[in-house]
Amino acid sequence: MKIANLYRLYRQHFLVDTDTRNIRKNTLFFALKGENFNGNSFAEQALELGAAFAIVDEEAYQTKEAIILVDNVLKTLQALANYHRRQLNIPIIGLTGSNGKTTTKELLYVVLSKKHNTQATKGNLNNHIGVPLTLLSMTDKTELGIVEMGANHQKEIAFLCTICEPDFGYITNFGKAHLEGFGGFTGVIKGKCELYTFLKENNKIAFVNPDDALQMEKTKGMQTIHFKTADIQFLAVNPFVKISYKNQSIQSNLIGNYNYANLAAAITIGNYFSVSEEAMKAAIESYVPKNNRSQIITTKKNEIILDAYNANPSSMQVALENFAAIQTVDSVVILGDMFELGTESLQEHQAIVDLAASFNFDQTFFVGEHFYQTTTKKHQFKTYEQLEVYLKKNRLTQQSILIKGSRGMRLERILDFID
Repeated sequence: MKIANLYRLYRQHFLVDTDTRNIRKNTLFFALKGENFNGNSFAEQALELGAAFAIVDEEAYQTKEAIILVDNVLKTLQALANYHRRQLNIPIIGLTGSNGKTTTKELLYVVLSKKHNTQATKGNLNNHIGVPLTLLSMTDKTELGIVEMGANHQKEIAFLCTICEPDFGYITNFGKAHLEGFGGFTGVIKGKCELYTFLKENNKIAFVNPDDALQMEKTKGMQTIHFKTADIQFLAVNPFVKISYKNQSIQSNLIGNYNYANLAAAITIGNYFSVSEEAMKAAIESYVPKNNRSQIITTKKNEIILDAYNANPSSMQVALENFAAIQTVDSVVILGDMFELGTESLQEHQAIVDLAASFNFDQTFFVGEHFYQTTTKKHQFKTYEQLEVYLKKNRLTQQSILIKGSRGMRLERILDFID
């Protein structure tokens, strides 16, 4: 089936699903394949659950009129998303970076939504499947789109740009994330800058943090809008970041001075899209992070900074530096392995161990096979289960606790036995 014909079906419903566990009535079900499943086999079930049509790429599963056969379901989903993006004719902001993508995306969403009907990436749907689904969630009522783009290897951002065709772009930073896939830190910079390449080749605009020398260097010769740091000033962190914008004080619910850049990006982009100062202040002050991202959790006996959504050497460093800056006594750090660092893994984990030791926290715990290979005088546990056994016998009380690790470590489980 031609994309134009499939698009006409999509326009009747504006709903797309890829998982029969969350199927919606009158949706288009795309039967994607994974390492351990074949979505084609769920086509009939999708129809029984209320889907209007199912799109498959194996002829054996085209058993009903409402089951549409295509050459490749994933490529069809991506092509449909790009076709839809072109019909929308709205500004799309492309967002990537090593750290802070999701926080910045959510800040942009709450700020821009004060004036425009805005649609943004939900959760972490920022890959070759998530980006098409984000675009296809936009309707004729959508006035502005925010598309978060994640990557762990070269050419991935470039490919996602061909799908969403951003008019504007922002790279939060360049950090030591996914070093294995990108081929080191230089590869990270090259991979993330694929967004700049797309913008430059298509005469589009990049938002740039002038305090970031790499961003300034990589955007030479481009159309750019710089943060006005004279208007957006960092005031304090105690533990939440407080800034001023044109002499108006804004108290955020974000911890860590590293969030200054995320806030500055939201204000700069909000100002470009004509959101009032008062509306931006209200939006930022109402935003509370969630999903294990720098959450402040107060229990009966402890205060916890839960930052267990993900971790890499760059984000781990700033988290430790921030925690050291706001804590003076009774401080505990629990750090979990950082993944996808390749041959640099031991070196990077040891650097974090050494950095943590320099701050003299009251107690420091390292958990995971990578941290277990480092040299330290602090607590080391090869597995999460070993850490759990220890902490159940040695309860933490009256402490300020930082919990940070990669998503695969699932360190939020620690909350179940911290009083």
